[in-house]
Amino acid sequence: MADLQDESEAGPCVGAPESPAPVVADALERAAALLAEHPVADGCNTLVWTLRQTPYHDTDTDIPRLRSGAVGAQFWSLLTPTTGDRVVADTLELIDIAHDLVHAYPDELLLALTAGDLADARNRGRIASFLGPVSGSTLTDSLGTLHAFHKLGVRSLAPAGATWAQDDLTPFGHEVVREANRLAMGLDLTGCPPEAAVQIAGASRAPVLISHTGAAALTRHPLNVPDEVLLAVRATGGVCMVSFSAEQTGDSLHAVADHLDHIRGVAGPQSVGLGACFGSDPPHGHPTGLTDPSGYPRLFAELLDRGWPEPDLALLAWDNVARVLRDVEFTSRAAHHRKP
Repeated sequence: MADLQDESEAGPCVGAPESPAPVVADALERAAALLAEHPVADGCNTLVWTLRQTPYHDTDTDIPRLRSGAVGAQFWSLLTPTTGDRVVADTLELIDIAHDLVHAYPDELLLALTAGDLADARNRGRIASFLGPVSGSTLTDSLGTLHAFHKLGVRSLAPAGATWAQDDLTPFGHEVVREANRLAMGLDLTGCPPEAAVQIAGASRAPVLISHTGAAALTRHPLNVPDEVLLAVRATGGVCMVSFSAEQTGDSLHAVADHLDHIRGVAGPQSVGLGACFGSDPPHGHPTGLTDPSGYPRLFAELLDRGWPEPDLALLAWDNVARVLRDVEFTSRAAHHRKP
């Protein structure tokens, strides 16, 4: 497995920092101070899939760069391009790799199952590590697989691609949404058709999230969402997390900030977050200045220069994700209370 502690002997890194446009020193200092109090909760890292393909792959994610970028929580994506009979087996293998990754660095990473674990990791100086999402296509006509994933520590499900979450949410799809709510598993609408995304958001009693997206109003891309989906997520109290994939959000830090501005304007400051998709190289790379997690302070400095108030930046970095996790668990407790 790749060594997350030190890549100094691994040769040039795929995600080596580039030379971004200069940022006003005062804004960068303010950004660093803010992130020291409100670290980044990143909604998407694909390192687990990369490690499955090439265990010693040179990646843009390691502990020093996560620390440099003030990352305090990370969602390790368990999505696989596999379809058909192999999807469950491949997902289980990714879960196994994710557990090995967390256990290999006990002084740096902490497996997180609840919102309380998120706070505990922060207080102990660890990076909270959530497992998920898994693909909704792993579920066919039974909820047993969902229960098994939950027992293995998975805390997020992505319905995109599932037969029960196409343009219309099927009766089984409604069962999945209810059971995910009961289990306190987040529903990640990334990649869902807009009609299905709106239906799932409407059916869920808990906040929903979109772990890596952009504004379709700015960039047309299959993973970017139109404003009606942003409003549906906002109505649940959920969060839309902006990707650092150049094909989704542009090839510069400035372009990513444009997407954050748009989503904040439509969905509100309580519904915007960050899901960078570090861990592997997207087809068109990462935006200049955001090629690895160490670029987060520079992005926050750019947003300060654009006039974002510090309370909104605290929401963007940490507070929105922490609140959504708490609310998902509150919905679960209420469901258990109602169930005979």
